[in-house]
Amino acid sequence: MEDPYEVLGVKRDASDDDLRRAYRKLAKKFHPDLNPGDRQAEERFKAVASAHELLSDPDKRGRYDRGEIDATGTERRPDHSYYRDFAEGRNGGRYHGGDEEEADDFNDLFENLFGGRFRARSTGGGAGPEIRMRGANRRYSLTVDFLDAINGTTQRLQLPDGKTLDVAVPPGIEDGKVLRLKGQGDPGLGGGPPGDALIEVRITPHPFFKRVGNDLHVEVPVTLSEAVLGGSITVPTRTGPVTMTVPEGSDTGRVLRLRGKGVPAGRGGRPAGDQYVMLKVEVGPGADDAELKAFLRNWAPGHAFDPRRKLGMAP
Repeated sequence: MEDPYEVLGVKRDASDDDLRRAYRKLAKKFHPDLNPGDRQAEERFKAVASAHELLSDPDKRGRYDRGEIDATGTERRPDHSYYRDFAEGRNGGRYHGGDEEEADDFNDLFENLFGGRFRARSTGGGAGPEIRMRGANRRYSLTVDFLDAINGTTQRLQLPDGKTLDVAVPPGIEDGKVLRLKGQGDPGLGGGPPGDALIEVRITPHPFFKRVGNDLHVEVPVTLSEAVLGGSITVPTRTGPVTMTVPEGSDTGRVLRLRGKGVPAGRGGRPAGDQYVMLKVEVGPGADDAELKAFLRNWAPGHAFDPRRKLGMAP
């Protein structure tokens, strides 16, 4: 098993921020969604995730640095020479098979070494160490539609073993965020609690919506007539189409706002965002309209206007 510090490419005295930056960089590089069919990248992603999981937990990191657990989080077994250092029993007596004193001292040894993680278990008069450990966390990736991520949804995740998890995706979740499903990881050992399922959310881009912070931006085409004369148009929002008014004389690039139509309000007092609609004038089929061309030829000479005057160029 590789050293987790080497997997993440950080020094042993790396700060939490150093670990987080290294993890994000490598996770993005090796993520299975960005490397479809690449088994090596998938294995590296798992190794990076496992290393970060261990080192981001202060207790586990400390125990690893002290040599109490290995890179998988498993208790290290003392080597045989260490056991021989404790070969003397009480009052100078040596351990021997079936001796009650042997069992007591054996359990005392494990209690001292592992801080109570081993406990005695009687089975027909005998005794033996039983390890109690929390189950390992399992990491998954869940791809969510853009609008589902904005509005919130429940999505079913198919696991490699054929089982499924129903994942509640909260409204407004951002790409790359990790959801934790408690108790949905690997089962514990010796009665220990199960691990958790850590689900990284990947959001698919939308064909015309763009998220900026808690606001949504969309470009909406308007006709020449709508731009000049104004009028009502239908625009898409995260909850469905709505009607809004285009002011007279609107240029391409004019931005209108729909209050509260951005990312919905969320936990921690997060306010609802707005939706910004940028107008884009499209001439459309009128570009080949002979009547429109004739009108403009007659209209333009009496309505001189230089839209490029702000660029500082001489007419």
